[in-house]
Amino acid sequence: MEHIVVQVEDKAKAQMLREFLAALDFVHSIDTLQPEDALADAAELEGADDFFALAGLWAGRDIQLDDLRRQAWPRRS
Repeated sequence: MEHIVVQVEDKAKAQMLREFLAALDFVHSIDTLQPEDALADAAELEGADDFFALAGLWAGRDIQLDDLRRQAWPRRS
């Protein structure tokens, strides 16, 4: 199943789009996020890319970010 996220500025047009999608037989469900919900989700995702948020996984180990990058992407001679 595919998921599509669409941001619509005009509330009336968003309602028209929602009604159109509901009329399609292959659309399984339609979820609407209010602006404050979307902002909360965006803030949650923003922190997901923080390498140091995973610091507990590396506790007690002498591992540096540069070492990880060097091992992950070795240079080819």
